[in-house]
Amino acid sequence: NVTHVDGSVNPVRDKEIIDFELQLKDLETIETRIAKAQKLAKVGDKAGKTLLELLLKYKTHLESGQAARSIDIEEDKKPKDLFLLTDKPVMYVCNVDEASILTGNAHVEAVREATKEENAEILVIAAQTEADIAELEEYEERKMFLDDLGLEEAGVAKLIRTAYSLLNLQTYFTAGVQEVRAWTFKKDMKAP
Repeated sequence: NVTHVDGSVNPVRDKEIIDFELQLKDLETIETRIAKAQKLAKVGDKAGKTLLELLLKYKTHLESGQAARSIDIEEDKKPKDLFLLTDKPVMYVCNVDEASILTGNAHVEAVREATKEENAEILVIAAQTEADIAELEEYEERKMFLDDLGLEEAGVAKLIRTAYSLLNLQTYFTAGVQEVRAWTFKKDMKAP
């Protein structure tokens, strides 16, 4: 019931606007770092020269309208301290009506087509249905509601599981006399 600021629903246009704004911010970050790296390269610092070359690649890539996550640089050679916004993993959550929850709709297909090269997660949920599920108090009621819709789990659970997978995270639990606690960690991380 909320009118879109541009007057029509077009998720691909919205995605492109956000991508453009994030790329501009990343370009600003890269240009600041290039200025610092040029100073290091001038005094003959090998690491500064290597960093400058990488930063110039990033700049060209971003200026061509592409996200930093799609740049063709080996992972171990990427600078770890750039913190570029377009280098982060992406998940698109498409909010649809209840009838489209299983198969999606034309907007979902447009998002899939626009993001097929991005290696991004796409999740289809129905926010109104999620609100209805949240109002149910009993587990059995929620399970019956989901079964009626043909869903295996609630969208919020899917969202959490997908986000954990996308961020390469896992959880383990500890239990003591006073509390039970969930600990989140990166996969393959050592206990210490």
